[in-house]
Amino acid sequence: MKQLLLDLPAEQPQTLASFIVGANAELMQLLQRLAQAAPRGLDERFVYLWGDGGAGKTHVLKAMVNATLGTAAATNANTATLYIAADAEPAAFEYQRNKTLYLIDDCHLLSADAQIAAFNLFNQVREQGGCLIATGNVAPTALTLREDLRTRLGWGLIYQLHGLSDEQKIDALTLNAAARGVSLSPGVLPYLITHFARDMRSLSAMLDALDQYSLETKRPMTLPLLRELLQQETPLDSSAQES
Repeated sequence: MKQLLLDLPAEQPQTLASFIVGANAELMQLLQRLAQAAPRGLDERFVYLWGDGGAGKTHVLKAMVNATLGTAAATNANTATLYIAADAEPAAFEYQRNKTLYLIDDCHLLSADAQIAAFNLFNQVREQGGCLIATGNVAPTALTLREDLRTRLGWGLIYQLHGLSDEQKIDALTLNAAARGVSLSPGVLPYLITHFARDMRSLSAMLDALDQYSLETKRPMTLPLLRELLQQETPLDSSAQES
């Protein structure tokens, strides 16, 4: 079975500019300020983002890392941002005086030990300074975590990260294709978003695969070609999709 998705070039770094804002304009303005300014000087130091899988939670956190990496490179300084995945060891949650922005991804997946470590990190950020942004799949009140951590996740600003509508996804993919000079036949994108993984990362990867398949077969990017490719591809594992 062909695996064109695995043969595509490495994915470009995630950035705030590449995130499709949709109904998340207020949140993106806040993240831009946090990426550009010193978090210690901001009034709001705790932010919690929640939304369904594929809404882009991991994208925006990694985009924050890349944004601060760029700033650090420009000033010959070390990045002041620490990204912590849900499966990280408890030691990864240790407070560091040279860090001002802490990012904890997928809090709903934290182990018992990691929950204790995250709780301690919240307290240290509150006492010693910095900013902490956390993500989860539900609002803080609905998280099945230890009560003291759940309470801290609700300390500051809380935003639901809204996914794109089907129409917005089609518009975004159309612009992506047009920017690369790719011509799509009518019906390709509506069919794709109803017969494949629905997050933008997976949809964009499949559009790249379709472009490559079109070049290999010397056939235009039509609905029959997409159906043929989808029949050959192994569906993406939902656990690997962008959160």
